[in-house]
Amino acid sequence: MSEQILTTLGGLGLFLLGMMVMTDGLKALAGESLHSWLTRFTHSPSTGAMTGTVATAVLQSSSATTVTTVGFVAAGLLTFPQALGIIFGANLGTTVTGWMVAVFGFKLKIGAAALPVIFLGAMMRMFGRGKWKELGKAIAGFGVIFLGMSFMQEGMAGFRGTVTPESFPPDSFFGRLLLMGLGAVITLVTQSSCAGVAISMTALSVGAINFHQAAAMIIGMDVGTTVTAVIASIGSSQAARRTGFSHTIFNVFTAVGALILLSPYVWALNSWSPGFVAASPELALVGFHTLFNLAALVVG
Repeated sequence: MSEQILTTLGGLGLFLLGMMVMTDGLKALAGESLHSWLTRFTHSPSTGAMTGTVATAVLQSSSATTVTTVGFVAAGLLTFPQALGIIFGANLGTTVTGWMVAVFGFKLKIGAAALPVIFLGAMMRMFGRGKWKELGKAIAGFGVIFLGMSFMQEGMAGFRGTVTPESFPPDSFFGRLLLMGLGAVITLVTQSSCAGVAISMTALSVGAINFHQAAAMIIGMDVGTTVTAVIASIGSSQAARRTGFSHTIFNVFTAVGALILLSPYVWALNSWSPGFVAASPELALVGFHTLFNLAALVVG
């Protein structure tokens, strides 16, 4: 059992390391372009939402987008309404990572194939010049992410039959609230909602939790990720503090809407394609994550 725990934790560590390395490489590639994107294409909350979605999808980090945005607000480079649009859009942009993990990490099982990708990225980092060095860093990080996913799946597979959905709060209203709290804590500990989503997907894939439990945890992770923006706004300008506070309020209301949407979503998905949730729970989960963030962005 201890071997499975160490393998799972090691896989999580590799996943987080890969996310950091890939994000650093992508941020270096973007360079001053990030400032240009956020200011040039953000003229209103709606255009800001599109900018935030695209920027987060490119950087693979909602934290990078939110912290940068709060900094720009504090410096007077963005107005409060513009910043709100960008941060709200970041919620949707971060779901791209979930799709990437669900498709490549679970459906294609590219854990072994990640090794040559890591080697390629390392060689580009060592011998490349200029932007090629940063691209190599991003590619290596990409490979490490899926190597970590492979170890996480291997480690959690050892808990099959030992850790079951009955080990967690039941699928009731209060049970879902507790699972949301657990999801928020996971995000606070890992400082990455993407890592939390990967943990939930992996646990779901080995039967440690059921779909409703995983979905409730994902909802909580969206709330937990607001802490980054709040911390970044502490001691800053009033507009920056308002941005961090508004992000929290928005995500809390998004969480309420997601809880209401969860059961109808499962019913509609099973009506459209009977057995889909059971056959492809990871895709169903990331689909739900995207749906409630998109719905919140449209309503907001």
